[in-house]
Amino acid sequence: MDNIYENAPFDLAKARNDYRSQIEILKSRIDLLAGEDKVLMTMYLKNGCSCRQMAKLAHISETNMARKIHKIAERLVNSEYITLLKNRSEFSKKELGIARDRFMLGKSMKKIAGKNNTTYYGIRETLRKIQIFLNENNDESEQAESPCEMAAL
Repeated sequence: MDNIYENAPFDLAKARNDYRSQIEILKSRIDLLAGEDKVLMTMYLKNGCSCRQMAKLAHISETNMARKIHKIAERLVNSEYITLLKNRSEFSKKELGIARDRFMLGKSMKKIAGKNNTTYYGIRETLRKIQIFLNENNDESEQAESPCEMAAL
């Protein structure tokens, strides 16, 4: 019976550290959000409000509130927009604005097109350009972490 839990403390500690780092990432990126999303995540992460409390305030079900928070958290943890910000010299202000609307605010291409007074096709092409850049950047980072290159260091 003692053998079952031999690795539990290490695994549990590692899981807690991973969870804490995710929370810190979320807290540090709240300022990238706008409007209702920013308020919800601030209430949830910084003020410690529960989904039940926030759902009552918003007059929606607890399940819908939990889904909304989960979706916002996914967008915050996703590093695509952060990668674009690190390489902002590669993109125009308009392209970065489109990327923010899509990756951080979760807006549809139709809403982004309406906001920017451009066509849906134009937004799609901009997002395609951004996605190609992200794929190339992701390939480079995967190659840098390959065991052969690590052995060379």
